[in-house]
Order: sequence, then C-alpha cells, then structure tokens
Amino acid sequence: MYSKLFTILFLGTLLACQAQKDMTIQTPENVSYTTEIFVPELEIPWGMAFLPDGSLLITEIKGQLIHFKDGKKTIIGNTPEVYARGQGGFLDVALHPDYKNNGWIYFTYSSKEGTEDGGHTALMRAKLQNGNLIENQVLYKGSPNTTKPYHFGSRIVFDNDGYVYFTIGDRGEHFVNPQDITKDGGKVYRLKDDGTIPTDNPFYSTANAKKAIWSYGHRNQQGMVKHPVTGKIWAHEHGPQGGDEINIIQKGLNYGWPVISYGINYDGSVLTDKKEMAGMEQAQYYYVPSIAPSGMAFVDSDKYGDWKGNLLIGSLKFQYLERVVLKNDKVTYREKLMTDIGRIRNVIMGPDGLIYVAVEGKGIYKIMPSK
Repeated sequence: MYSKLFTILFLGTLLACQAQKDMTIQTPENVSYTTEIFVPELEIPWGMAFLPDGSLLITEIKGQLIHFKDGKKTIIGNTPEVYARGQGGFLDVALHPDYKNNGWIYFTYSSKEGTEDGGHTALMRAKLQNGNLIENQVLYKGSPNTTKPYHFGSRIVFDNDGYVYFTIGDRGEHFVNPQDITKDGGKVYRLKDDGTIPTDNPFYSTANAKKAIWSYGHRNQQGMVKHPVTGKIWAHEHGPQGGDEINIIQKGLNYGWPVISYGINYDGSVLTDKKEMAGMEQAQYYYVPSIAPSGMAFVDSDKYGDWKGNLLIGSLKFQYLERVVLKNDKVTYREKLMTDIGRIRNVIMGPDGLIYVAVEGKGIYKIMPSK
C-alpha cells in the first residue's frame, strides 16, 4: 500500500513540474513509460518530419524551419515568407514517400501571395541542399486572402497511391466557405505529387468548382494521418464550443459544418439546432466539451504493447496527450497521457518506432517504453 501511495505521489510531483524534465506515465495495464526531452527550447513547433538519416525537420509557426541533427539546431534558409498572424504561419512539413530518390519535401504555410490583404493557406514543395531550400514550388494557394487570423488548417498526408492530401480551415468564414465547393476553405484537398489535379477528383468536372477539393464541410482540421493498415485517411477538426470531430475522409463527402454540429458559439448562442441531416456525414467520434485537438498519429510500433493500432491526439485546451482505442473504426476507450505537460501541438511516430510529442514553449519529447 505504501509503495503504491509513494508511486502516486511521485508521479503527481513529476506531472506538476513545468520544467523540461523526464516524467513517468503509468497506464491502466501497469506498464510504465518515461518521457524525455528530445529537442529543447522551442516556441510553437507545428510540424515535424524525420529525414532518412534520423535527423528532424521542425517548423516554428513564426516562420523558421529548423534542422535538428546530432543534438544541434540549424536554421534552414530560403524558406517561404509566411503571414504569421493568429493561427497562421509556417505549418506542416512532410516528406514525399519516395524522398530517398526524389528529395521532395512538402510544406503548408499561410501565404500573403495575391492581390488582397492578409493571407491564405498554401502548399509548396522544395528540396534541401547545403542548409537551404531549393527548387521551391507553390503547388496550391487558397484564395482570396483575408486578414482574419483564424482556421488555416493545415496538415499534409500522402496516401498509398502517392496522392498528397492537405487541409485548409474555413478561415473564420463558416457561413461562406465550408459548404460552397466554388470557394476555398473548410476543405480537404487532393493533388498529384507535382501539384496537378487528378481528373478523378469528385468535383473535377463541376462548373466553377475548386477542382482540387476531395471533401468539404469542415471547420479547422489540424490533424490528419493515414491508417498504417487500411490506408484510410483520418482527420480531426476543431469544433466551436463543443463538437470537435474525428472523421474518416472519403471522396466527395460533406462533413456538415456549419449546418450540423454538436457545439455552440463561444458566446453561448446556438449556432445550429441540427446534429444530423441527410447527405451529411456523422463523425466517427465527437467531443463535448471540446479538447482543441492538434496533431494525430497511429501507433504502428510493437514497442508499446497494447498501444499498437491506437490513435494519439494532442489536446491544446487541456494540455495532455490522448490515447484512443478503436474497434471497427469506432472509439471504445480514451486515456489521458502526459497530463498538464503543456499545449501539445503535434504527435508523430519516429522511424525508430518511438512516439514524439511537440509541446509549445518547451520542445519535443519522446516517449520511452520502460524495459
């Protein structure tokens, strides 16, 4: 009894500590994991991607691209100019599936390119050479720009066929953009890796439509990942006050925002009285209250025992990492990990089979299974 009490008090002390120190996670299966800082002293690390040599690319939202190698951080040059305002800035980073042969790296960021003031989300690709980006190519740019500082998205995922998907939030125009396929915002987009639009996209032949759209009716999707077994594309999105969602993204489907929602406005007023409607998808899972989800990864490693196949989601609002158990694509169990660690911005699986978690104002941690 004394031993168990000591363990609880010890863990509580560690979890309450706000410094960059190691901590222990105790799961219901009584298996311990430790966390340790991997990359220290980061402000808002938004995107992470491991290179084949084990080094790490990190985007800082204000505009920096960091290369972390052998314990040292180097700032990469010739990065795109970002519209760093509110939720906008340098966002996600992902490697091409055939990166070892072609060297392409993909980025999303808020771009000022255009004739209007403000910015909108863009997707670009580039190569890394001698500490600089080269051959920078903008593949897609949302329009029109707006000075609103909200809902840029944005995550990048490649599917099993080599198509690239990326998200753009509704840009704070929820009654204008998400349900209108002639407008950018509130969408998931699908392109070929060179930026050309596949002719089998659902609205490719629809007059005036944004032909890159894959799905619509979204609010602000800051997590997206490919299932390591089924290849399905999963995403989560911020709801209003209540109604964050986890979805499986499918061709041409309408995910309902803002016509249907399980949330209300931040001022307490009712946004919509509808929670379902014909022709609009129900979420695989929705959160009330909202957790403000950010980052998303499937555990595809045997190093964490029963965690393999689980979904990991960061919570900005409640400052923990969530482990989600799925059965037949439905949520059956949720567990809080790394409680009170800080605002979790992203979570990914590393090539070493370990989990890496980016925390605002601290850095990137890795979760180490105890031996």
